[in-house]
Amino acid sequence: VQLVESGGGLVQPGGSLRLSCGASGFTFSSYFMRWYRQAPGKERELVAYISSGGGSTNYADSVKGRFTISRDNTKNTVYLQMDNLKPEDTAVYYCNTRITIVRTRDYWGQGTQVTVSS
Repeated sequence: VQLVESGGGLVQPGGSLRLSCGASGFTFSSYFMRWYRQAPGKERELVAYISSGGGSTNYADSVKGRFTISRDNTKNTVYLQMDNLKPEDTAVYYCNTRITIVRTRDYWGQGTQVTVSS
C-alpha cells in the first residue's frame, strides 16, 4: 500500500489549495479514504472522510463549509479542496486508509505541509 500526498504550500489567509493523494497497492475503490492533519504541538486530527463510492462525506466542525473532500476512483486519487484558509489550518496534512485483512491496519502517506500566513 502506498499513499502519496501533494499540493501543499504557503498561502495567504483567505486563499485556496487543493491537496491530492495518489494511492496504489490496494483496491482503492473499495475503501473509505480520510484526510488528517497535525499542527505543531498538537495531536493528529481527522479533517474529513469519504466513502468508497464517494457518496458519503463527513467533516470536522472546524472545516465545514470551507473544505471539500472528493475522489476519482478511475485515477485512484482522493482530493481535499481547501478554501477560505485560516492561519489555524496550518499543519501537515496526511492521507489515510484503513484496511482489514485478518487484522485492521492504518496506512499513511508521508504528509504535505500547508502553511497559511500573510
